[in-house]
Amino acid sequence: MKVRFETTPEGEMAIVPRAEYERLIALAAEAEEDAGTARLVDDALREIAAGAPLFPLAVANALADGENPIRVLRKFRGLTQAELAAASEIGQGYLSDLEGGKRKGPLELHQKIARALGVPLDLLAPAGASPEPASPAKRTRRVTRPGRSQPRR
Repeated sequence: MKVRFETTPEGEMAIVPRAEYERLIALAAEAEEDAGTARLVDDALREIAAGAPLFPLAVANALADGENPIRVLRKFRGLTQAELAAASEIGQGYLSDLEGGKRKGPLELHQKIARALGVPLDLLAPAGASPEPASPAKRTRRVTRPGRSQPRR
C-alpha cells in the first residue's frame, strides 16, 4: 500500500489510494457492527443471568405471530387445559374461552396463570394493563312464589 504524508495547517494527513480507502471504510463499518452485536449479546446474557425466561424459537415465533400466549405457553410447558385450570383455580371451560379469545379475564387471573406457567405477567397481559380486581358477582334472586323472591345463597 502506498501512503503519502503531507503536512497541512490542520496537521499531518495521510493520503492513500482509493481502493485502500474503500477497504478501510468497510473494515470500520464491520467493526461497528461487531461492537453492536457484542452489546446485544452482553444485554441478553445479563437478562438471562437476571432470570429472564428462555423459549425455543418456535415458541417465540408463535408469540410474535399473535397466537394466544396462554395456549402457546401451556403447550410449551406440556400442560393440559385441565391441569393449568386447576393450577390457576379456574374452570377448564373458562380457560378454553381465554385461549379461544372469547373472554379476556381480569388481570389478577392473568397473574395466577402466569405464576402457574412460570412466566412473567407481561407475556400474558397487555402492556400498561392495571391490576383491576374481578367484578363482584351480581346477587341473583330466586323466585319462591309468584310475586315473591328471596336472595340466592
